[in-house]
Amino acid sequence: MSHQRLWVAATIIALFIIIGFVLSVPHTRDVAETQVTATASSDVPSVTLRDTFKKGVHTITGSLLAPNACTTVSAQSTLQGSASSTESILVEVSMSNDVGVCLQLPTEVSFQTSLSAPAGLPFTVMVNGSPATSSVL
Repeated sequence: MSHQRLWVAATIIALFIIIGFVLSVPHTRDVAETQVTATASSDVPSVTLRDTFKKGVHTITGSLLAPNACTTVSAQSTLQGSASSTESILVEVSMSNDVGVCLQLPTEVSFQTSLSAPAGLPFTVMVNGSPATSSVL
């Protein structure tokens, strides 16, 4: 009779463990699906510019928030417009995609470019061919 009680007790304990396991483990249907979207590519980048004008040359320095510290940034400035229309300075910033393993932590990255142009012209900023918001200090 002793062995029968031992088997009954073992069966009851095993059932408690199995039922507890089934009830405590989350099921795939219970977990909400999260959509991972690339917000950095869909957002309009914000660029901060600082223009220094001396002897007919604009020295334009700026910074923007890159997706990580491995991203390289370069800039080129050109005079935009014709003699009959309002001229402006176009600053084209290109951010390269990193090729290595890098911590995905947004980082402020600086750039610099220069251009001979008249003083007091407005700025237009493009990042990787897309319009960007800019603030000129």
